Amino acid sequence: MEQLSLFDAEPRWTVTELTRYLRQLLEADDRLRGLWVQGEISNFSRPSSGHVYFTLKDAGAQLRCVMWRSDAARLRFVVQDGLAVEAHGRISLYEAGGQHQLYVDVLRPLGEGALYQEFLRLKALLEAEGLFDPARKRPLPARPVRVGIVTSPTGAALRDMLDTLRRRNPLVEVILAPAAVQGEDAPPALVAALEQLNRLAAPDVILLGRGGGSIEDLWAFNDERVVRAVAASSAPVITGVGHETDFTLVDFAADVRAPTPTAAAELATPVTLLDLQAGLDETAVRLRAQVETLLRRRRERLEAQQTRLRFYSPVRRLQTERQRLDEQARRLVQAPTHRLRVAVERLRGLENRLQALSPLGILERGYALVTRRADGHLVTSPEQVAVGEALAVRVREGSFTARVSEEP
Repeated sequence: MEQLSLFDAEPRWTVTELTRYLRQLLEADDRLRGLWVQGEISNFSRPSSGHVYFTLKDAGAQLRCVMWRSDAARLRFVVQDGLAVEAHGRISLYEAGGQHQLYVDVLRPLGEGALYQEFLRLKALLEAEGLFDPARKRPLPARPVRVGIVTSPTGAALRDMLDTLRRRNPLVEVILAPAAVQGEDAPPALVAALEQLNRLAAPDVILLGRGGGSIEDLWAFNDERVVRAVAASSAPVITGVGHETDFTLVDFAADVRAPTPTAAAELATPVTLLDLQAGLDETAVRLRAQVETLLRRRRERLEAQQTRLRFYSPVRRLQTERQRLDEQARRLVQAPTHRLRVAVERLRGLENRLQALSPLGILERGYALVTRRADGHLVTSPEQVAVGEALAVRVREGSFTARVSEEP
């Protein structure tokens, strides 16, 4: 058998290679990729980077832990040394330090896990009954006149909601139904406040809210009695419980869920005082235009009626008849003159015609008119006279006598 010399053996691993291999072994174990570890926090620190470093320990061992800034931002409670917690994450090896550590993505106080399981059980039960059905959700009133609030009378949530309502629409009437929002007395107090508010005040919408806290602090809003009271409310309910990342069962039963109490008050007053003023101004403009249009139409109608009245007025008829009488009088005066003028013109016409037919007109052109002196008959043929017979000859300037000297 060949003897190997300790000094002749070549090293097969570097520290980096061995450390990396151990890290790969840890990360390849499925059981170490996502596990819950219970312990007490010690050596807690949170530098300016935002990452969280601490140690979990119990009576027999300790485990270094790291929580990155993105996960630490979701913490909902104050982390400090000595606090018993449950940490969820994966085990890996920090090569630079040569130490295994837990990379935590979820951290919660010890005992919160049981509450979360109860939360899931109640959620499934109530959801199966249809209490969370979207079809049950009612629209919020566009212009609420009366807003009810169920919360603690001494909490900051009430001040935030009142300030928001006063700022957005001070005309809204606010009715407070005070109730405990934390502890064993909170669920029955919240149920009673909701029922009395609906029965006695009949608000248009109800705000149910409180400030943030741990799951234990908010547990009253996961109580089955409170959830059923929210679902049975006559008025629409807006919940604003905790912070934006907090969800309680009343959020699912409410008609609208707001991330904060302030946001709940904003949702309850969709129409602000400025909106109301703008609406009034717009209504005033439309009303003024309608009144002007109505007045114009009435004025036109009145003028038309005045015109018709003047047409049918006795005064107008009297004036018309008077004018007609004047016209007839004028005609009576002018009629004789007109008839005389017509007669004169007619006589002149006859005279002209007579002159045109008169023998005198022929004489004017150089002709003569010959008659027999004995009987005055007009001589139109030589056979009418005899030799020696006396004749009368009339010319333009006068007349003279003549005697027939020979036979024709």
